[in-house]
Amino acid sequence: MSSRPPSVVPNSPSSPSSPAGPTRARARRRGLAALGALAVCAPLTTVAVAAGPATASTRNTPTPKQPSATGSGGAVTSVDADATAIGLDVLRQGGNAADAAVATAAALGVTEPYSSGVGGGGFLVYYDARKKRVSTIDGRETAPKTFTPTTLQKADGTALDFATVVSSGLSVGVPGTPALWEKASKKFGTWKLGRTLAPAQRLAEQGFVVDQTFHDQTAANAARFAKFPATAELFLPGGQAPEVGSVFTNPDLARTYAVLRRQGVRAVYRGDIADAVVSTASAPPTTDGSTVYPGQITKKDLRSYRALVKKPVKSRYEDLTVYGMPTPSSGGIAVAEALNLLEEYPGGPLGRLPEAQYLHRLAEASATAFADRNRYVGDRVGTPTAELVSQDFAAERACQLFDPEKAAARPIPFGTPDGDYGDCDRPAVSQEAARDDHGTTHLTVADRWGNVATYTLTIEQTGGSGITVPGYGFLLNNELTDFDFVPLTAGVPDPNLPGPGKRPRSSMSPTIMTKNGEPYLALGSPGGATIITTVLQVALGTLDRNLSLVDAIAAPRLSSRNGATSEAEPGITGTALGTELAALGHQLKANPEIGAATGIRFLGGRRTTAAAEPTRRGGGAAGVVRPE
Repeated sequence: MSSRPPSVVPNSPSSPSSPAGPTRARARRRGLAALGALAVCAPLTTVAVAAGPATASTRNTPTPKQPSATGSGGAVTSVDADATAIGLDVLRQGGNAADAAVATAAALGVTEPYSSGVGGGGFLVYYDARKKRVSTIDGRETAPKTFTPTTLQKADGTALDFATVVSSGLSVGVPGTPALWEKASKKFGTWKLGRTLAPAQRLAEQGFVVDQTFHDQTAANAARFAKFPATAELFLPGGQAPEVGSVFTNPDLARTYAVLRRQGVRAVYRGDIADAVVSTASAPPTTDGSTVYPGQITKKDLRSYRALVKKPVKSRYEDLTVYGMPTPSSGGIAVAEALNLLEEYPGGPLGRLPEAQYLHRLAEASATAFADRNRYVGDRVGTPTAELVSQDFAAERACQLFDPEKAAARPIPFGTPDGDYGDCDRPAVSQEAARDDHGTTHLTVADRWGNVATYTLTIEQTGGSGITVPGYGFLLNNELTDFDFVPLTAGVPDPNLPGPGKRPRSSMSPTIMTKNGEPYLALGSPGGATIITTVLQVALGTLDRNLSLVDAIAAPRLSSRNGATSEAEPGITGTALGTELAALGHQLKANPEIGAATGIRFLGGRRTTAAAEPTRRGGGAAGVVRPE
């Protein structure tokens, strides 16, 4: 099946309505309704009525964003204003946090197609207010049954070229996002999935206004997008990235959502969409007739896929209970270990330390957690989760490695989480840092009843594999490049080599913290392996550094992941603070932007503050149902 015509509508009068949905003028009135939710704090219906018909100037104006909102009745925060507005509307209409999370995620599949969508996967952490229980859903992509530990290696045992594998069918895992949506809707939601996906279908039909971030991400991937005909036709109309201010529509994705609404997600795993996924990944068509690595996904792989409900990783920090994702995510384990280490380091409460000493401790804790994560965490039986998140293991690791006056030499050696602790001798074996990519998106939702969803979803790199499924309007993931192609260290077992049906290790870290059984803070971020350090730093900024949630999100970030250098944003590099960290032995590497967090802080009495990025990724969008 061929793709539909180009999908960017330039600045022009709106076209007549069609049976598929309302006119763009009505779409823009919906955008003005979102303005009421996100900017002027007026009720949705009042603003929608007052707005009147859209004009040419409003039709091509992005929905406004604001990075923070406080109020009651529920909250939604994501990187995109249209997606946040859709989630808020679900809450207003009586949907709960699970319903709003799925609706927001589906909308992000439209407006952030390079970070999320039907062709990807993700992890959801959910707090059930009635049961006072936290559960997780693992929607991570899986390798085909034909994968072995050497699939991503050449005949001589060396790794295949990473960039070549990325933009090929070999990188494509079985998508997990649709199965997660269905599982969340059935287990936690109150709406049928068909109703939940309707707003995203309309958004795909009517379009959204292209912003600078969408344009820049398209332009940065233009060369590889141009290689695949369906991707070039959809995302490079006329051979160029869509112009800022133009309206981007995706009628094929709208069709996909319509199929999911009618048939359920079995269409992705057993029906026509499944056939299209398998044929596209197995033999990706190219514009120049060249060949790329074929994928190995079969219809049987798709039929056997399941989104899995799992117990969360549970730990303590000060007087809070911390819940995160279990394997194959490393996020829950690494965040827990780092927080435990910070409690073990001498020097008093983090809130009283000078900024350089606080960041020094943060860097040491995260680098140590990454050393242990790389050695032990993967989708395998026997991951020593309980030991890795134990306070006794953290005490031993702190004793072995931490010096308040000097950064430990990188790479830090991994520890021995064997239950026998107290050895302060520095371990001998170190590993180089694993490969690190940056993509993904995150949303956080709370409802009027106290339910909470924190959900990170991805197609891996920005743009995933670069391969769009013809006729269905979504990109396939390149998630299988999250496996280690070869062992990190010769002679040391590697838990993250590929295998049949295996889920690659992830850094996604959707996190919920509770106090006395009630939600206290929920957050997450995109950003590859920097997700873990971003979640840590935002949480600590709020909990210990006396920052508001939005200020903790805005603060300049440091990310130390056990490589030779630690990445740091402006505000750290080139400042006196950076000089102090260098004096402690930290080698800083400038990174203009690390992560793009969203979160919700719970204030009691169902009052919340929702927060998103003020500037990173063009700024995020936070909103509440009843603003104060």
